[in-house]
Amino acid sequence: MKTIVFNNQKLEIAGVHSDSRKIKDGYAFVAIAGTQSDGHAFIDKAIENGATVIVYQDDSVIAGVTRNPLFIQVKDSAEALGQLASLWNDEPSKRLTLVGVTGTNGKTTIATLLYNMFQKLGYKVGLLSTVCNYVNDRAVPSTHTTPDPVELNALLAEMVAEGCEYAFMEVSSHSVVQQRIAGLQFKGGIFTNLTRDHLDYHETVEAYRDAKKGFFDQLPAGAFALTNADDKNGLFMLQNTKAEKKTYSFRTLADFKGKIVEAYFDGTEMNINGTEIHTLFVGKFNAYNLLAVYGTAALLCRDAARHVSTDEIFRIISTLTPVSGRFETIRSPKGYTAIVDYAHTPDALTNVLTAIGEVLTTGKIITVVGCGGNRDKGKRPIMAKEAVKWSHQVILTSDNPRNEDPEDILDDMFAGLNAGERQQTLRITDRKEAIRTACLLAKAGDVILIAGKGHEDYQEVKGVKHHFDDKEVVSENFKA
Repeated sequence: MKTIVFNNQKLEIAGVHSDSRKIKDGYAFVAIAGTQSDGHAFIDKAIENGATVIVYQDDSVIAGVTRNPLFIQVKDSAEALGQLASLWNDEPSKRLTLVGVTGTNGKTTIATLLYNMFQKLGYKVGLLSTVCNYVNDRAVPSTHTTPDPVELNALLAEMVAEGCEYAFMEVSSHSVVQQRIAGLQFKGGIFTNLTRDHLDYHETVEAYRDAKKGFFDQLPAGAFALTNADDKNGLFMLQNTKAEKKTYSFRTLADFKGKIVEAYFDGTEMNINGTEIHTLFVGKFNAYNLLAVYGTAALLCRDAARHVSTDEIFRIISTLTPVSGRFETIRSPKGYTAIVDYAHTPDALTNVLTAIGEVLTTGKIITVVGCGGNRDKGKRPIMAKEAVKWSHQVILTSDNPRNEDPEDILDDMFAGLNAGERQQTLRITDRKEAIRTACLLAKAGDVILIAGKGHEDYQEVKGVKHHFDDKEVVSENFKA
């Protein structure tokens, strides 16, 4: 049992959860009206399982509850869960330096590169990301971009217990709206960019944008807010923040100014704040990511007890390597190149394809791409259109159809193409066969982009995840 003070009340509890099935003797149960079900309907079950404290917000739902633990009514039970989870874990976010990264594209890359950089600087570091969570070098599989508050605070507590001084995490728009980050204290926030995504949940671009802004609105005085000044929403993110405002840019005056000097197929020469460095990343979108990484590192090292020079930051940036499934290059013995990338929004797809086009001297671009099921249908025709615009040959295929018919998804994508564009487009529903066909079509000097799944090692069909790894399939075809 542990004593915590919540809502001006002293509570003796053995744990906190919002899932009645995970409640044990002495737990506090937080009833949340979720997107799938309403936790208020499971209060009796939670009490039956041993809950001694019930935190709720809806009076009408608990009217029929006959048993009598301690009831605490709150305005927002989702926010209360975050606060309770933080208190139960001794407020771990206050005992390390926590930095959040939000935006449509680039979150995983920036968070992971900061994790790698601060490890190279000699610190113990934690990472919370779409690909995998890490407590120092120990991997903890991730199920969501941003975990629920109970799991999130437990992971942060593990980081503190194992001596982590810094933690970098992706902050999704869902997590802001659903209060998954409530109760956390951030030292800094980074905004990457904003393009169409998750409209199946947020419904409008404005609501999606405002969810991102909500993260910066919550940052406290003493934190920093670093934004991409070249994105039309970049400065909007800073309008109501109490944090120190900082900018990065390739096009305008900014605190952290970048310039691409020269681009190659295996790297980019960049100038950052007057210093020229060589990086192992390709494409302007990655140059933006690296500029954000530099800016964040400079701000954090400015405030660190141990002095770290900008020369040391630049040296480490030049050694950083791409994140799994993000512009991951595989060379074929036959002279062509395959690139596996997570690009699953129109803007991300365009970024990757233009990056390839900028450094491709000879040969053609063959793109294999699909769209996920049970997600924003409006982006499907746009994805197909962008793929055809920037490629010489396109193969539309299945991604994660989830509970939709893959053929219906491809119909939606095909609808975005005119008769001429369909001439350069194949439709192969089986993703393995689509990748095999791309490899058969490719000649020396060509580049195959396999987009949409990146690091994922599964394909979700009718609620079941089947093993499927784009990189494995490519490698098999290289041996054929």
